[in-house]
Amino acid sequence: MATQFLNISPIDTTAPGRNSPVAGAPALAKIVAAASDLVPMLREKAQATETARCVSAQTIDAFREAGFFKLMQPARFGGYEYGFTAFIDVISELGRGCTSSAWCCAIGTIHQWMIAGFPEAAQNDVWKSNPEAFACVSYSPTGTTQKVDGGCLIEGRWQFVSNVDNSEWVILGAQFPAPEPGTPPQPGFVLVPRAQWSIEDNWYVAGQAGTGSKTVAIEKPTFVPDHRRLMVAAAASGSSPGTAVNTNRIYRVPMLSALPVCLVSPLLGTALGAVEEFVNLCGTRVTRGGVGGAGNRLSEFFPVQSRVAEASALADAARLLITRDTTEVERVTLSGQPLTVDQRIRNRRDHAFAARLARDAVEAVFSAVGGSGLASNQPIQRMWRDSNAIVRHITLNWDAVSSMVGQHLLGLTPKGQY
Repeated sequence: MATQFLNISPIDTTAPGRNSPVAGAPALAKIVAAASDLVPMLREKAQATETARCVSAQTIDAFREAGFFKLMQPARFGGYEYGFTAFIDVISELGRGCTSSAWCCAIGTIHQWMIAGFPEAAQNDVWKSNPEAFACVSYSPTGTTQKVDGGCLIEGRWQFVSNVDNSEWVILGAQFPAPEPGTPPQPGFVLVPRAQWSIEDNWYVAGQAGTGSKTVAIEKPTFVPDHRRLMVAAAASGSSPGTAVNTNRIYRVPMLSALPVCLVSPLLGTALGAVEEFVNLCGTRVTRGGVGGAGNRLSEFFPVQSRVAEASALADAARLLITRDTTEVERVTLSGQPLTVDQRIRNRRDHAFAARLARDAVEAVFSAVGGSGLASNQPIQRMWRDSNAIVRHITLNWDAVSSMVGQHLLGLTPKGQY
C-alpha cells in the first residue's frame, strides 16, 4: 500500500508503557494488530455511527473482546497495566477507521487508569462484581456538592459526557466545600453508578457527532460515599490513594502530564486515515472538466502531490511529539523522579500543538479533494469536521494552552492547568 510508511512503526519496546508487567498479558503487538483488524469495520460503520450519534453496542463489544478496556486496568481485576505509550499505539490505530469510535474507546480505556487512582473501596465498587465495567467522564464541576457525614450529596447536570450510552459508571467533576472557613473550595471527582443518573439526549453537533457526548443529569441530591472521591491535587501530584494497592508506577504519572493523550490519540489516527483515504481517492478519480481539463487523474496534479506530502509530514510530526513526551513522562515517573514544571508545561504545549498538526494534516488533503469531497458520504469531510471539533476542546485549545506556555517562557507565573 502506498501509505504503508505512515502506519504504526515497529513498536519501540524501550518506552516503559509499552511493556506489561502482568504475567500472561497479551503482547502489545497483538493488541495493536487487533485494532488494525477492526479498522475496515469502523470505516464501514463510520457514517452510521455519526447518524446514530453514538457508538453502537456491537462496536463496544468488539473493543471489549479485543481487550482494549483492559489495557490500563489494574492486574488485580484482570487488566494488563500497560502505560500511555501503548494507549497511543492502540487508539491512534483505531482512529484510522473512525474518529468517534476511537474517541469513545479512548475515554473508556484511559479512565480505567484514572479509576485505579481512587481508593481501593471505590475500585471494588466498580470492578469486583463486573471487571468489564468502565466509566465515562465530565471533568467540569458544574453540579452542586454538599458535605454530609460519610460523603457528600451531589446534584446537577454535566455536559459533554462522551460514550455515556455504553458506560456503567460516570466520573463527575465536583467542587468540595473548603475544610477551613475563608479558603476556596477544593476540586475533585466522584464516581457514580449508572442507576443514579439519567441521560439527556441533546448531542446535535457538526463534528464528533458519533461520540454521543450527551448530558448526565442527577435530578435530586444523591449520596456519594467518601471512598468514591478523588481530589485533583492528589491525581495531579501522582500520589492518588489508589497507588497504595496499585503499585505499578504507571499509576503515579501526574494526571495532566499524560491524560490529555486520550484526546489527541484518536486525532493522530484520523490524520493517517485521511491521508490513506486521499491516496486511494487519487488512484481512482479522474477529473471531469473545468479549469483542470477533463480526463486527468487527480494524482497527476502538482498541488495534489504537494498536499499529500504535507499531510504525511504533519501527521508524522504530531505523532513524534506525543510519543517523545509520553515516553519521557513514563521513564521519569517509573524511575521515581518528579516531573519538572518545564516538562509539565512542555507536555501541555505539545498536547495542543500535536492536535493542531494532526488537524492541519486533514485540512491539507481536504483542501485538495474538490467539490466531490463535500458529499455527506465522503469520509474525508467527516474527518475534517471531527478534527476541527477535537482541537476546540478546552484541554487542547491552542489559545488557552499557548498563553500559559508563553507566560512560563517569559518568566511570568503560568495561568492554567499543567
